[in-house]
Amino acid sequence: MDKLLAMVVEDDPDLCTIFSQALKSAGFEVEVIVAGDVAMKRLAEVVPGVVVLDLHLPNVSGRDILHYIRSDERLEGTKVLIATADASMAETLEDEADLVLLKPISFVQLRAMASRLGSSIK
Repeated sequence: MDKLLAMVVEDDPDLCTIFSQALKSAGFEVEVIVAGDVAMKRLAEVVPGVVVLDLHLPNVSGRDILHYIRSDERLEGTKVLIATADASMAETLEDEADLVLLKPISFVQLRAMASRLGSSIK
C-alpha cells in the first residue's frame, strides 16, 4: 500500500522538521513547502491526504491556501490542520479546517492527530 502524502506548509525551519518527522512517524510520505505561492502551485499538481498549514506565510497567506483547497473538487478529501500561533485568525477559520492546533505544537500531539486523520482518509 502506498503511503498517503502529507504536505507541511510552514516557513519556520524548526517547525518544518518537527512536523515532518511527526507525520513520517504517523505513516505519511511528507513534502515540506516554505512559501504560500509554491504551495498553491504544488496543490494544482497533487492531492495530499493531509495539509499542515501555517496561516502566516510568505507570498500567499494560509487563509488563501485553505480557501483554495476547499474550493477545488479534486481536494475535497484533503484534511487540513491549521497550525498557528494566531488564535484569533484560527478561530475565524475553524469551520473550514478539519483541525486547528495552536502553536506550540508537540511532536507527540501532531503525530497522534495525523494518525487519526490518516485512518479516516480513504
